[in-house]
Amino acid sequence: MADPSSYRPKPGQIPDSPGVYKFRDEHRRVIYVGKAKNLRQRVANYFQDLANLHPRTRTMVTTAASVEWTVVSTEVEALQLEYSWIKEFDPRFNVKYRDDKSYPYLAVTLNEEFPRVQVMRGAKKKGVRYFGPYGHAWAIRETVDLMLRVFPVRTCSAGVFKNAARTGRPCLLGYIGKCSAPCVGRVTPEEHRDLADDFCDFMAGRTGTYIRRLEKDMMQAAEEMEYERAARLRDDAEALKRAMEKSAVVLADATDADLIAVAEDELEAALQIFHVRGGRVRGQRGWVTDKVEAVDTSGLVEHALQQLYGEERGDAVPKEVLVPALPEDTEAVSQWLAERRGSQVSLRIPQRGDKKDLMATVQRNAQQALGLHKTKRASDLTTRSRALEEIAEALGLDTAPLRIECYDISHLQGDDVVASMVVFEDGLARKSEYRRFQIKGFEGQDDVRSMHEVIGRRFKRYLQEKERTGEWEEQPADPAAPADGPAATGPAPGPAAPGPAATGPVPAVAENGEPREDDGRPKRFAYPPQLVVVDGGQPQVAAAKRALDELGIDDIAVCGLAKRLEEVWLPDDDDPVVLPRSSEGLYLLQRVRDEAHRFAITYQRAKRAKRIRTSPLDAVPGLGETRKQALIKHFGSVKKLRQATIDEICEVPGIGRRTAESVAAALASTAPAAPAVNTATGEIIEEDDGGSS
Repeated sequence: MADPSSYRPKPGQIPDSPGVYKFRDEHRRVIYVGKAKNLRQRVANYFQDLANLHPRTRTMVTTAASVEWTVVSTEVEALQLEYSWIKEFDPRFNVKYRDDKSYPYLAVTLNEEFPRVQVMRGAKKKGVRYFGPYGHAWAIRETVDLMLRVFPVRTCSAGVFKNAARTGRPCLLGYIGKCSAPCVGRVTPEEHRDLADDFCDFMAGRTGTYIRRLEKDMMQAAEEMEYERAARLRDDAEALKRAMEKSAVVLADATDADLIAVAEDELEAALQIFHVRGGRVRGQRGWVTDKVEAVDTSGLVEHALQQLYGEERGDAVPKEVLVPALPEDTEAVSQWLAERRGSQVSLRIPQRGDKKDLMATVQRNAQQALGLHKTKRASDLTTRSRALEEIAEALGLDTAPLRIECYDISHLQGDDVVASMVVFEDGLARKSEYRRFQIKGFEGQDDVRSMHEVIGRRFKRYLQEKERTGEWEEQPADPAAPADGPAATGPAPGPAAPGPAATGPVPAVAENGEPREDDGRPKRFAYPPQLVVVDGGQPQVAAAKRALDELGIDDIAVCGLAKRLEEVWLPDDDDPVVLPRSSEGLYLLQRVRDEAHRFAITYQRAKRAKRIRTSPLDAVPGLGETRKQALIKHFGSVKKLRQATIDEICEVPGIGRRTAESVAAALASTAPAAPAVNTATGEIIEEDDGGSS
C-alpha cells in the first residue's frame, strides 16, 4: 500500500486551468482518469487526510504510485480527452458500463454499392446506419418483412448476391416483389440507393410522408380505374401501418429523444435507456456497472452520456436527452453533445406531462434490471474474492493472485503446434491481454518441450522489457519531486496550446498502462503475473518451473491443473493438491484452464484451415485428400510435382491421364515460387519467425 504523500506534487506545481489527470500504480498502469475545471483544486482533494476520503477513493490513492496531468484549453476538450483516455487505458477505478446482454440492431450498410438491410450485433461499423437496439432479433425480421413490400431493398448476403449476378437469376424475394433485384440489373445502383435512403428515413421516424404519398397514389389509381395497382398500394400502406403499430406511441408531439434512468445502491448501478423517435419507442437497452469510484447519480449520468454518444455522430445523437440528474458541468456536456450532433441538444430533467410519466417507466425498468442483475450475481460478488483466497491458501501464497496467466498447448498429431496465454485479473478474463504463440523449434507431440519454450519466450520478453526500461522505482526522478517516491509529472512549460498537451517525461503507454514500442505498439509482456497456471500435470509444471529458473525468476508461483482428476500440481511435490469439488478456487482454476484451451484450439484450427485452403492442389477439380497426399508422397514436394511431366504424374497410383493434365494445368497457373509444403499432408507451411502473434 503506497503512501499518497510520497508522490504528492509540490504546492504550485499543478496549474489551475482545465485539464485531465491520471493516476498510475507502481507498474505504471493507469488506474484512474478524471477531468477538472481547475486541476489544482481537484487533484489536491486526493491528498487530504485519508480518513476524510471516501473508502473507494482511499483505495485508489493508496494503490497509485504517481499522478500526472494534461492541460487543455476548454472544459469540452477535457471531457473529450477524458473519454478517449478511459477508452484507451481501461482504468480499473473508473466506472465502466457493460451491457447486460447483446442487443440486435437493424442495420443498413450504406457503405456498399448496393446497401443491404440486416440484423447486426456487436461493435458499430463505419458507414452503416443503425436503428434500435431491439429486444429480440425476430422483432426486427418481422418489421423488415412488412416494409420490404414498400421498400424492396436487398437483404441477401454477399455470396448470394454474387451467385445471382453470375447466374442472371434473382433469389426468391426478387420473384415475389420483396427485393428490387439489383443483382440482375432490374434497378440501377442509384435507384436502389434511393430505396435504401427512403427506408432509413421511414425508420428514423419520418413515417407520415410515405403513408400519405401511398394513399394519394392509391386514390389516383382508383380514379384512373387501375384497380390492381390501387389494391397493391392499399396493401403497402397497411403494411407500413402494421410496422408502425409494433412501436407504441409514447409522446404525442413526435419527439426525438433518449431517456436515461439510473437505479443504484452502494456497490452497483443499473442504467436503462429508451430511444424514442417520432414519438415511438424505437429501441431499449440496459447497462450495469460496479461503483469502483466515489460517484453520485450525476456522475453516473455523465459517464453514461460519454459511453453512449462517444462514438456517435449526426442524427444518432437526438435533439433531446432526458436524464434523472444533470451532470456536474451541464454546460460543457451539452456543448459536447451539440458538437457531435451538429446542432443544439437539450439536456434536461423532465418536470411534468408525458415525458415525466415515461421517465418513471424507464426508472421502473432500471430498478427491475438492478434487481435481476443482483440476483444473477449475488454469489459472484463474494465468490471471486473467496476463490482467490482459497487458491492462495492451497498453494501457500503470501497474497491472493490478482493476476493469473494460464498456458495451453494445442496441435493435431504433432503438426501445427501452437500455444495460448490467457489472463485473468481479479477473477475476470482480460481478453485484451490474451496472446498466441507458434511453436516452430521442433515438431511432434511433446507438450513438455513446447511448454518450456512458451514460458521461456514469454518471460524472456518480460526481462527484456525490465532491462530496457529499468525498474520503475529506479528511474531518474524529477529533482523537484520528493526523494522517497516517484516523481509527479506536470505540464510542459509555456502556455497551453489548444488540444491535449504533453505532461512531462513519462514513458508512452499502451491501453493497459504497459510501455509502447517506438512505433506505438504496446509492449505485450511488461507486466508479470502472481501465478502461472499450465494445462497439464507434473511434467508440464516442472518444465514451466525450469524455464523460470533458467531466467532467474523466483517470485512467480507455478501450478498445473490436470484434466483427469482436476488435481493441482506444484513444482517439486510428488503428490498433488486436491481441492474440494465445491471449492470456488478450483472452479476459478477450471475456468482459467478451459479458457486457455478454447483460445489455443481456436487458433490451431484457424491456422490449419488457412493452410489447407491455400494448397495449390485445391484448384484441381475432383482431386481428394487421399490422392493429394499420394502425389506429394510420390514426388516429395509441390515444387518437384510442378516440374514433372504428365506421363510422370500418371505413374502415381489412382491418377489417370485426365487428372494428370488437370494437375499440371493447375500448378502451371500458380506462381513458380511456391511456399514450402508439408511432405506428409501436402499442406502449405506458413513462413513465420516463431514469435507471438
